[in-house]
Amino acid sequence: MPFKINISTKDGKSWKLDLDSETLVGKKIGDIIPGKEISADLTGYELKITGASDIAGFPHKGDIEGPQLRGVLLTKGWGMHKKPKREGKKYVQTSKGLRLKKSVRGKEISDKTKQINLALVNEGPKKLKDIFPEQNKAPEVLSEKPAENPAETPATEAPAQ
Repeated sequence: MPFKINISTKDGKSWKLDLDSETLVGKKIGDIIPGKEISADLTGYELKITGASDIAGFPHKGDIEGPQLRGVLLTKGWGMHKKPKREGKKYVQTSKGLRLKKSVRGKEISDKTKQINLALVNEGPKKLKDIFPEQNKAPEVLSEKPAENPAETPATEAPAQ
């Protein structure tokens, strides 16, 4: 199964690629891997696995062992975006004892994993923008026609009544 790999740098840029090999199966969130396991172009790079999600979109959680899907009770923080149902649309702080059961996967990468997030730890001899030049291009302009500015067009006078 191909993985979708997202490599992010400290300056906020990210690079995307597809990986067809299963070299990352069995690795865990927090592991530092050499870049040559992903691609020969990334020789000299060190990358840290920061997160992942499976084929259904469930995230991997770093403090749960194994690759299985589990239902865990979560309090305020990671994975909690809901307000209590009884409060409606008005803004309220989440109640102190609110816990919701969420489905998450363990920290191990498996064949059910679809997308993997990696952070750059050490950079290799080549720059990432040279390795992935197709992601470096500016978006193409769809039309050559210049946009009209209504402030520059002469205003028509309304007919007298």
